[in-house]
Amino acid sequence: MIDVLVAGGGPAGWAVAAACARLGLDTELADLAPDRPWRATYGSWRAELPADAHAAVAGSGSGAAIGTMEHRLGWDYVVLDNAVLRDRFAAAPVKVLKGRVRAARPESKGVTVDFDGGQRRAAILLDATGAPRSVLGASPRRTAAEQTAVGVVVDADAARNLVTPGSALFMDWRPHHSETGWPTFLYAVPVTSGRVLLEETSLARRPGFGLGVLRRRLHARLAHHGITVPSGDEERVRFPVDRPLPAPGDWRGPVVPFGAASPLVHPATGYSVATSLQLAPRVATAVRDALQRGGSAAAGIAAWQTVWSPAALAVHTLRRRSLESLLRFPPRLVPEFFDVFFALPERHRWTYLTGREDVAGSAAAMGALFAASPWWLRKRLVLGALDPRTPPQSVTQ
Repeated sequence: MIDVLVAGGGPAGWAVAAACARLGLDTELADLAPDRPWRATYGSWRAELPADAHAAVAGSGSGAAIGTMEHRLGWDYVVLDNAVLRDRFAAAPVKVLKGRVRAARPESKGVTVDFDGGQRRAAILLDATGAPRSVLGASPRRTAAEQTAVGVVVDADAARNLVTPGSALFMDWRPHHSETGWPTFLYAVPVTSGRVLLEETSLARRPGFGLGVLRRRLHARLAHHGITVPSGDEERVRFPVDRPLPAPGDWRGPVVPFGAASPLVHPATGYSVATSLQLAPRVATAVRDALQRGGSAAAGIAAWQTVWSPAALAVHTLRRRSLESLLRFPPRLVPEFFDVFFALPERHRWTYLTGREDVAGSAAAMGALFAASPWWLRKRLVLGALDPRTPPQSVTQ
């Protein structure tokens, strides 16, 4: 029986597998296509990245956001070089298995795992298969709120009207696509020193905003700025931002979710990779120590409690209530809401966007937002978060 089996070969799975292996745990990683390149664009605030991930930064810029006016955020935003990041993890002594994990049967001293390539026994299984959760299963009780986006990569010179060298446009809510209805924003970030990703993004909507509408809006927005849409590949994004935590009956003892499967996705931004990179060494240490003391059941509890401390659970609840408020906003008011948020003192903005275990700081940030808000926004914040009878806005695409 091995110590750790990780299901899923994305950044979260590789990060925790490598961290376990580097601590001397006998670690395997199972993935259906373990050699497939990571195609998604992974971004983060520079200060959020652990020190050993900075070598994988491919592009960066000073962050800005626009609701109805521009706000300088004061932080650098970075995009990761997926190949460099993956190579750093692959250098760890992790055995790679080709196959999809199909089922896991917890036992008194471990877990038996069925996957396409055979069967394995491990002291603990970490499910890092993303939002679908191939091990724990995907059975949300309602339609998920999703972040969706369509983007293209252009030369930095072509994008100068939108994002200048050394800068990154975190959000631009101006309706330069000339459409009404559910609001979407432009996300414009450098992916290398000479290339920029321009992406029309729906931050969150239940159900997710259609990719066809986003593509149309992107093309119209770029035409407004005199940018020719390049032929070739486009980036398409769709993932849930309100995935519920697994119910107690869905994860048992040595079967523990990690990464987006956990779910670590921030409901207000859609980010999860930097959090996964931060938590991976902590989870690995907790698993190693618990295996030495009390076996696989103790290791599962330790891993879960490392990811979901009482403070992290409390902040997660606050963030989810904020998401519900935003989903119920009239579309025309969303850019004005972000004007209020980005005008807050830096400490409040930073804590809300990154402090997943800072209960007092997150509550203070939400209190500051309420205090700075005009009456119409205060009403929306309270009713949207607390009144389940208030339905999300119905939008015709």
